[in-house]
Amino acid sequence: MKVFIIGTGLIGGSFALDIQQEYSEAIIYGIDNNPAHLKEARELKVIHHEANFDDLKIADIVFLTIPVDKSLSVLPLVLDTINDNALVIDVGSTKQRICEVVNEHPKRRNFLAAHPIAGTEFSGPKAALKGLYKDKTNIICEVEKTAFKLQEKALDIFSKIGMRIRYMDAVSHDKHIAYVSHLSHISSFMLGKTVIEKEKNERDIFDMAGSGFESTVRLAKSSPAMWTPIFEQNKANVIETLEEYIGNLQRFKILMQENKFDEVFEEMQNTNHIKNILNGIK
Repeated sequence: MKVFIIGTGLIGGSFALDIQQEYSEAIIYGIDNNPAHLKEARELKVIHHEANFDDLKIADIVFLTIPVDKSLSVLPLVLDTINDNALVIDVGSTKQRICEVVNEHPKRRNFLAAHPIAGTEFSGPKAALKGLYKDKTNIICEVEKTAFKLQEKALDIFSKIGMRIRYMDAVSHDKHIAYVSHLSHISSFMLGKTVIEKEKNERDIFDMAGSGFESTVRLAKSSPAMWTPIFEQNKANVIETLEEYIGNLQRFKILMQENKFDEVFEEMQNTNHIKNILNGIK
């Protein structure tokens, strides 16, 4: 099985490591516009061989794991190049635009739109992790447009590396993911910005930061090069979530200003219910 990883960082590299573990016959090829990443990926044995787009003719499976803005132009080129039996899986965090771009492509049946809900704040080949996807949800969009035999091939891989599968249309995916992922990253970035600006005048502030602060701003270490295109592609949904979030923050502020701490308590107590929801998901 010849597997090509386009984008040899955290997401693509983690797929490469898991596939190597589950499929002993798999040969992993890497394509990356950063030569240093390719070299590092090979040295770390994330991939077996460096490759280029012309080599995609021999691919059995292609994982597209690059920033979502780049995927819009790269995916049609990949579909133009692959053989008729190859499977191409995009794993970006937005799905509507990518599905629209290839909707009329002659090889649309060779494409599977997926979004594994997994990752860390780190990037590059050295960030790749075995087992990153174990027990994680993988959202598949417009599955009916992918050839059935290729669906089976993809599901076999996802099952062997331990993923849970959910099916969703691309529009609903982008709306829901704005709340549970994209908003979280914006909140983290802006909290980090607020504290950094305060720290300019109060040098000891980070000495007082505990685990709660660290876990809340963890996502602020994520790659802006990856997240800016995500926010751009999902702009309408992200703005809607921000408006609701800002409204809740303003309400909380007003309650405090008006000394309505019984209502502050109720706001937090009602939100405590989220732990039951999250426990049910795990």
